[in-house]
Amino acid sequence: MHPLRRNRRLRTTETIRAIVREHIITPNDFLVPLFVVEGENSKEEIASMPGYYRYSLDLLKKEVKELWAMELKAVLLFVKVPETLKDNKGTEAINPDGLMQRAIKIIKEAVPEMLIMTDVALDPYSSYGHDGIVEEGHIINDLTCEILAQMSLSHAQAGADFVAPSDMMDGRILAIRETLERENYKNTGIMSYSAKYASAFYGPFRDALDSAPGFGDKKTYQMDYANRDEAIKETLMDIDEGADIVMVKPGLAYLDILRAIRDVVDVPIAVYQVSGEYAMLKAAAAKGWLDHDAIMMEQLIAFKRAGAQMIASYFAKDVIRVIG
Repeated sequence: MHPLRRNRRLRTTETIRAIVREHIITPNDFLVPLFVVEGENSKEEIASMPGYYRYSLDLLKKEVKELWAMELKAVLLFVKVPETLKDNKGTEAINPDGLMQRAIKIIKEAVPEMLIMTDVALDPYSSYGHDGIVEEGHIINDLTCEILAQMSLSHAQAGADFVAPSDMMDGRILAIRETLERENYKNTGIMSYSAKYASAFYGPFRDALDSAPGFGDKKTYQMDYANRDEAIKETLMDIDEGADIVMVKPGLAYLDILRAIRDVVDVPIAVYQVSGEYAMLKAAAAKGWLDHDAIMMEQLIAFKRAGAQMIASYFAKDVIRVIG
């Protein structure tokens, strides 16, 4: 007696495998993180992120044109702020002529169609390296939300399409949404880092922006990685407050969180394949221990399979090279 159904028939050749494949990767899946620095003609490789760079504004223009030519259509902006401009109030974060604001304008001038998302958090601007205002060793929630709302408004005024608050303060989505609505930036979207965990995978990113906390850690505002249900609660609250897109961060170690959120929300979900995930694969591939491209694609498909509709990834340009 032979089985009437043989599942292997659908795996016989690459052609049939491609036809029945449930998930694919395309350029439209990516948010490309970009790190911006002051200066001219500066392209600085980040030591802990091989092949990834900080760009001065003149070279940023060239980079976004290259991304657009590769059909990569969305960028996620971060800035490295000079130490002399850092304080405990995020003063530089709302400077209309600040590095972030100038970067937004330059990208829109270079590639008007490029979708720009901007990081909203105080850690790059903070003399303490924390995501909020510090008083007597504590991160002050509500005052921080006020600054984040003004920061978001300044990004919208510069031309950002979406602001992306990554700070994990309570109530900051509502504060941002109300400010944008009041100032008639009704079409500026919010991508909330809704389930952002206090993770050890962020190390290389903090090297990139010199934004490591100057004391303690971020566990009083970023989520405990032992918690799952809390991520759903945080995400639903952000949606109720006006988030258009929600995010899970980090990625690979949190696929269960991504899937759990996908099962209960009806808004787009992003996932951030963070710097530690990037650095680990680059290091292992350099040693010849892993096949770089094969592992890269397998990880990205895992995000799509778990429910992500967009992926913030440092591998974006590598992927375009692979998929052609």
